[in-house]
Amino acid sequence: MRLPDVPPGIRLGVGLDLPWGADVGFTLDRARGEVVTDNVVRFLSAHARHFSHVFVSWQPRGRGRLDAREYFPAYDDLFARIPRFSARALHQTAFNNGALEPYDRGPILDLTNALIDRYQLAWVNEDLGLWSLHGRRLPYPLPPYLTEAGVRAAVRNTAEVQRALAVPLLVEFPGFSAGTSFTVGSLHAYDVLRRVVEETDSPATLDTGHLLSYQWLRGRRGEELYGELDRLPLAHCFEVHLSGCALSGGRFHDHHHGVLLNEQFELLTRLIPRCPNLRAVTYEDPRFDSDGALLPETAASFTKLVALAEGWAA
Repeated sequence: MRLPDVPPGIRLGVGLDLPWGADVGFTLDRARGEVVTDNVVRFLSAHARHFSHVFVSWQPRGRGRLDAREYFPAYDDLFARIPRFSARALHQTAFNNGALEPYDRGPILDLTNALIDRYQLAWVNEDLGLWSLHGRRLPYPLPPYLTEAGVRAAVRNTAEVQRALAVPLLVEFPGFSAGTSFTVGSLHAYDVLRRVVEETDSPATLDTGHLLSYQWLRGRRGEELYGELDRLPLAHCFEVHLSGCALSGGRFHDHHHGVLLNEQFELLTRLIPRCPNLRAVTYEDPRFDSDGALLPETAASFTKLVALAEGWAA
């Protein structure tokens, strides 16, 4: 198994979704061109001492032909203005490794390798699932097909990407939020991830919200939410994600709003001693204001995570 080249030990990092034309993301400045919004720079600068790594979720700039050079100005601005973290990574959203139909990954692989080379990225990760269907991008990624054909396709696609990428691909357990996604097939999703990861000898990302959402969808509650962890590829887990989630109307929602559930912290504490190759715990999409200051409802989750990270370091 090829792991990302990072120092030993478990470290806390941050992941940010930076869409184009958003209040938090990339924007067009008349004088400077395409740049990252100032609040992103202020947030990362203010909290750099707490984070060892940072990842950015790739979002398409437009519908035209993929060309890495069109992304360089904005990404150059981002990495020139934020602190120099010990590792940089990319959350990709276009490999579509759960697809059954033929899918030309050449252009997105070329773009990703160009970003890896230019910004010295240490790893790339992507949720194992369907990000598009027959070329039509989905608003929210769907889980992979939980069938034998789905496993074979995911193994084939993941192996293709692993061979082509200049750095390791972390295969992430996908989300299963009720009302947002649906499943096809009857295989256990933990088993599907384990089989794909082990058959391709890939490192993995376990997202606490995604894991809990799957068990919630299956009707598990209380202690059962943390069950069946041994079905996961724990020895391959390099990274754990925590993004803001909520329980409302009997449903589990992966809001990415920065507010973490107690269940996510509990799951994290259970995963850490079971994952011998765990090196990164990543706080995804914390919410902050125009000055880069954490929103009050997010601050408590951040403070708790920082306290936990200090314990790992000790």
